[in-house]
Amino acid sequence: MPGSPGMSPAPGMSPGMPGMPGGAFSAPQAPPPACQELLSNRDEVTKHGKALQAAGQKKVPPEELCKLFKVFLSAEDKMLKGLEEHSATCGVPAEVLKQVKAGHSQASQMGKQVCDVAAQGPRPAGPSLSDALGATPLVPDASTTKKGSSTFDTLSGSALSQ
Repeated sequence: MPGSPGMSPAPGMSPGMPGMPGGAFSAPQAPPPACQELLSNRDEVTKHGKALQAAGQKKVPPEELCKLFKVFLSAEDKMLKGLEEHSATCGVPAEVLKQVKAGHSQASQMGKQVCDVAAQGPRPAGPSLSDALGATPLVPDASTTKKGSSTFDTLSGSALSQ
């Protein structure tokens, strides 16, 4: 039977629409411009997010990380505004909008922290442990160590020589 699963459709029939003449949906419809803009905004956020992630793995200075966060947050803000305006037109579920808002809030907080650290400038090196304890580091003098004693010595002599 033509049009059954696993069978090829009859000539002139489209594979997905039994009973419809071929060519009914010959070209896929492009999404509305507002939805295309949302997709390009999403791609932009993804691109900046990957750059931010790579910078974090390379341990770049806070000043550079702050700049990357600002660009990322700007792109994410633009995407969020587009989602709020066109979610109904583009069929974006309310849960997605809620998740994007929560993610943007977290990213904003982290960006603020990074930029606050960057604004403080480079930190001076703190005191070493010996400075904090008020002691000078001592290196053992090789001339004062006893000869012939080792870790393997027992009360009755070396365990290795027995």
